[in-house]
Parts: sequence; C-alpha cells; structure tokens
Amino acid sequence: MTNEIESLPPVAEMMRDCGLEPKKQFGQNFLFDLNLTGRIARSVPNIDKITVVEVGPGPAGLTRALLLAGAKRVIAIEKDKTTEPILSRVADASNGRLEIIYGDALRVDFSKLGIKEYAICANLPYNVGTELLIGWLHQMATGTSIKSMTLMFQREVAQRIVAHVGDEQYGRLSVLTSLIADAKILFGVPSSAFVPRPKVESAVVQIIPNKTKIKQIGNLEKIEKVTAKLFGQRRKMVRGIVPGVDWSAFGLTGTERAEEISPETFVKLASVL
Repeated sequence: MTNEIESLPPVAEMMRDCGLEPKKQFGQNFLFDLNLTGRIARSVPNIDKITVVEVGPGPAGLTRALLLAGAKRVIAIEKDKTTEPILSRVADASNGRLEIIYGDALRVDFSKLGIKEYAICANLPYNVGTELLIGWLHQMATGTSIKSMTLMFQREVAQRIVAHVGDEQYGRLSVLTSLIADAKILFGVPSSAFVPRPKVESAVVQIIPNKTKIKQIGNLEKIEKVTAKLFGQRRKMVRGIVPGVDWSAFGLTGTERAEEISPETFVKLASVL
C-alpha cells in the first residue's frame, strides 16, 4: 500500500517539475526534511485507526508522511490550487486514502466532511494558524469529533498555547486551550528545516480534548470575549478595564492584570461580565 508513495520522486524535485514555489501571500514555508515529517506523522495518536485532516499540504511533504505512517485516510485542505499537479499525483499513489479539498480552511465547515471522528495534523501557515486554532477549540468545546490536534506553530505561539498563569507567555490562547484540553510541546523544529527559511523557530504542539474540563466551562464564546478584553490591555489593572465589578467575589482585588488571573477564574468572570 505504501510502495507507490515511497516510489514518488522527492518533494523538491516534484516542485521543480511543476515550477512551484512557496507563496508569501499564503504564508507558505515548506518542510522537506523526511525525518521531521515522519516524526510529526507518527505523533498522531491512533493514526492507523482514524481519518487525519491536514490543512495546507502544499507540495505534500507531510501528506506523504501521514500516508506512510499508516493513516487510515487523509483529507487535505489546500487553498493554493497551483499545488494540484503534485497533490493529484500523490492522491493517485495513495490507493484511495487521500482526498483533496481545494478551499480556504477558515471557511470549510468541518462538520460536513462526512466523518464521525478525525485528527487534525498540519504545518499551519503562519498567517492564519492562531485563527484556525481558536476555531478548532470552539469545535472541541461543543463536543465535536476532533480527537487530537498535532500542529506546527511558530515557537512563540506554541509557548503561548501551553503557558500557565504567571508565565510570561500566558495569554488568551493559554486560557482557552487549558480549559478544554491537555496540551504539550512535543519537539522544536529549527528554521533551517524550511524552504524558504523563516526568521523564527517552530515547534510541534499536541492538543487532546479533555471531556471532564469541557463539561465544566459553560460557554467558551463568552470566555473568549472576556479574555480578549482583558488581555487586549494586559498591562492595565482589570478594574481599570472593567469598572463597577465586585472583584472580591472572585477572590481578586481588581489590581491584578490579566496574566495573573487563572483560567478557572476567567470561567467565573465570563458568567457575569
């Protein structure tokens, strides 16, 4: 089943044959290192038993790794249709395990993909990674079928996702993620691994939904609005951002800044603000 994938030419060679180059407007930085793409793919929990949704496959470096790692099925969502000659060739070699959807992942309704359970694995475009993550967290919070997310971000963003209250990187992403999931950084990825080489380092983050946490949070949309408001002015005391609140009811004085407020307290604040 994997022999046809293994026999394909190297990704860089296929790109040259198609005259394909990374596009800045799509935030494309392609990963050619087979050791790294393989390591990312093998990190997806139960990959041989689940459909994997990949966003931004580009020239299919990670896509090929997911198929070689034994993914039951891969659905790749790609905005840049100039990648079609490469993706179609990989699909032809996949023995029916690769489906390609051309469109903007920010506008794709994942609930209409026709799959009950799926994992998300992607080298996310830098310019939309955070927006995509927040959308997927909302889906997780409503008890949808996302069983895991294994995602590559800029290292700074990855650190914000897993940060705890009091950490320098602690912010809105930290709160939203920690309230519905368990997240950890799996490993770092040097900028030298990408083409073109970005100015920043990257890291792979894994996010697994936690059903117990999800039952306790209530409305994630309200929590997101409160975090956006308070972290939007993170150097100000919270009483200066939202006046007229009895902060003592939440165990606070009002002189705290957003970075000092725990995720659990944000849940309580969202119920009244």
